[in-house]
Amino acid sequence: MAEKANLDIQALLDKEFNIDFKGYNATEVDAFLDLVIQDYQYFRETISALQSRNGELERTNASLRAKLIELEGRTKALAENSPSAQGQANIDILKRISRLEEKVFEQQK
Repeated sequence: MAEKANLDIQALLDKEFNIDFKGYNATEVDAFLDLVIQDYQYFRETISALQSRNGELERTNASLRAKLIELEGRTKALAENSPSAQGQANIDILKRISRLEEKVFEQQK
């Protein structure tokens, strides 16, 4: 793969060919077009390499997202089954029962 592009936009815009009696100098035009072809090959190779790398990164990202979802699920399940979570749930139930008892006893008075 080539190291870098031979031409940039300004070089393409500023390029002028010498005019022979038949028109532009053919060898000069051919040499310039060879540079253009090399650049197109370089760009295609670069694009292909970047697309390949992008695909790898997308697959890695999808894999990591799946692992993250799995770990979040495990963490949530462990948190729900932990004694502190059960204790909090029990406290909430006891508070509700207490409020219900107060209402029931208030109605009976």
